[in-house]
Amino acid sequence: MLKTIIVAARDRDRLADITAIATRFGLDMLLARLGLAKNGNPETKDAPDLPARTRQALEALGPTYVKLGQILATRADLLPPGWIAEFEKLHSSAPTLPFDILRPRLEEALGEPPETAFARFDPVPLAAASMAQVHRAMLHDGREVVVKIRRPGIRKAMQADLRLITHLAGIVEASSREARRFQPQALVKQLLDTVLEELDFTNEGRNADRLREDLTANSAVVVPAIHWRFSSETVLVMDYVEGIPPRDGDMLRAAGIDPAAIADLGAALVLDMVLVNGRFHGDPHPGNLLCLPGNRLALLDLGLIGHVSARRQQEFLAFILSLRSGDAQTLADTLIIWSQGNTPSRVSILSAAEQLVARHGSGPLVLGQLVADFFPLLRKEGLVLPPDLALIFKALITMDGVLGAIQPGFDLSDALQKARGRLVMNRIAAAHAPEKTVALLLELSRISDDAPRLLRALTRKLEDKDSRHGLSDIALLKAAKWLAAAMVATGIIIAGAIMLS
Repeated sequence: MLKTIIVAARDRDRLADITAIATRFGLDMLLARLGLAKNGNPETKDAPDLPARTRQALEALGPTYVKLGQILATRADLLPPGWIAEFEKLHSSAPTLPFDILRPRLEEALGEPPETAFARFDPVPLAAASMAQVHRAMLHDGREVVVKIRRPGIRKAMQADLRLITHLAGIVEASSREARRFQPQALVKQLLDTVLEELDFTNEGRNADRLREDLTANSAVVVPAIHWRFSSETVLVMDYVEGIPPRDGDMLRAAGIDPAAIADLGAALVLDMVLVNGRFHGDPHPGNLLCLPGNRLALLDLGLIGHVSARRQQEFLAFILSLRSGDAQTLADTLIIWSQGNTPSRVSILSAAEQLVARHGSGPLVLGQLVADFFPLLRKEGLVLPPDLALIFKALITMDGVLGAIQPGFDLSDALQKARGRLVMNRIAAAHAPEKTVALLLELSRISDDAPRLLRALTRKLEDKDSRHGLSDIALLKAAKWLAAAMVATGIIIAGAIMLS
């Protein structure tokens, strides 16, 4: 109670805004369901326009709540299609600001007026969003760039929102059994991480540099260069890229760009980012992609980058490959791993896996159709995906939708098979890195030093029945077999390492 009073007192004006907006859009019933209001009957059936009104309210509340809605748009395992469709409409557009309001911020970051820092600077904005405004400029060496400037006061406003949302998430999780399944505090942590990272534009710049390095070998992919001399936490300067968003195949063909080639490139790109590099664009929608002459693709707006561990890569590949090979047992095993301890019966999971295999085990692999079946099954069985997996699925589905729009009927199967081959080769190359070989040899040396002592101890245990302390002959025999197998494997690995080196 004391914490609630402190939070409410500190941010009471913002809390009043939130309450007024929620009331204006008629969200009393939704707030009651979440345990945040007493008005409205939480048992009342949802009005058909409730998702649309909720989306409109989030837009009216500003960038923090838009980000929250965009995160919820990735959670088709939690929300039905109608809600997901509305949250996917959320955008961070905002009215443009007169440049005179932004000038002090820009001059402070640059250390000089933009008219001297750049050969040309356009005070008329190119685009505006809730966090930033973008202007075109030209460097003194003739390179065309865009200048992204953070809106004044946005950090303070978003931090106030984050404090309130964090506190409300705790109340919701404690008071609403229905909302508890959404794991509101975990969602808010994801929101916190996302917002705090995107507020600092140096993170977006580093993301661009890392993705460009990941994709160096693919000359058909363009990641705009960052000009660090002019960039800071509040200003980001990058190359200007001109191209065509991948929304319409006919428009691409008219510009001399082959939609089929772009579809192949986009599929290979997103699978490489997820399955091979472990770093991917978190929101590859048409506004963040540009098709360029020569059937190339540019990646823009890199504020949201997802990361995939090697374990997750293996799990995701196992999910797809077991699905395509008709192995419902392995598919069920993967779903159980992803269930985060909230696992229904094995029979239920296996039944869901068998349904997926029956529908998508053969024929073209279209992620949009797969997910249309997959996520309702998750909701039916009460399974909740970890946030990192939800973002992976969202990125893949988004790219799949883009590719399907410019090349109807696009099949992901071939791209997946090629990506699997690149993943295997990448793992082999990593395993054979010199530093890993040295570490392996050192560990094997330690094992070989300990092996004689362990064998002697095991032999004594086998010979002396009084010292077994309750260990059965079977247990000791298993231990002996394990140690013998380990020694054989050690010899094989040492020999292989010597041959490789």
